[in-house]
Amino acid sequence: MGNFLPGELRSGSMARPARCCVPGERLCGLQEAAPGSGTYTRLGSVCAALAGGLLTTRRDGELPVVSVVRDVESQLLPDVGAIVTCKVCSINSRFAKVRILYIGSTPLKSTFRGTIRREDIRATEKDKVEVYKSFRPGDIVLAKVISLGDMQSNYLLSTAENELGVVVAHSEAGAQMVPISWCEMQCPKTHSKELRKVARVQPEFLQT
Repeated sequence: MGNFLPGELRSGSMARPARCCVPGERLCGLQEAAPGSGTYTRLGSVCAALAGGLLTTRRDGELPVVSVVRDVESQLLPDVGAIVTCKVCSINSRFAKVRILYIGSTPLKSTFRGTIRREDIRATEKDKVEVYKSFRPGDIVLAKVISLGDMQSNYLLSTAENELGVVVAHSEAGAQMVPISWCEMQCPKTHSKELRKVARVQPEFLQT
C-alpha cells in the first residue's frame, strides 16, 4: 500500500495528522484513497502538493479521502509567486523597504523583511519609474514574491501587475486617501492629490 497506512484512518470525521509529508511525496495509490486538499495525482498515485500533516477521512461505502494540511500553529513562509500584504518602512531612489504582514489572507505571527526594487515597481517604462512617486512610508501594499534576496529573511517583491501596488495610503492630513487613477490617490479632506503605484484590488484580497 505504498506510504499509506491503514492505521491512519479514523471512522467519522477527520483524524489528527498522522505524520508529516513533503511536496512530491507519494501518499498512496488511487485505488486506496481519493485525493483531497493539498494533494495531486500522478501516474495512478496520490502525492503531496505541499509540506504539512497527512490527514485521512473515512466515508461510508466509499474510498477514504487523503489530504495534506499545513500546521496552523507553525509560521508560514512566503513562497515565490505568493501574493503578500506589506507595509512600507522606508524608501530611497533605488528601492522601497517593507515588512511582510500577510501571506494571501493569512496574518503572520512575525513579519519578514522585503524589498521592492525600482525596476520591479511597474511592468512598462521601468527606466522612468521613481520610487517616491510610487510608495511612501506607511503605505500598505499588495506585492508578489519573485525571489529570495541576499538573506533568507529578505524577500524580493514585485508590484508590476495591475492588481498589485498601494491599497491603503494616508495623506499628510491623516485621512485615508481614495484612488482616482492607476497613479494617483486623493485626500478626501483637502482634495490634494498624491502620486502612487495604485493597485487594482481584486475582491479576494479585500480584508474585512
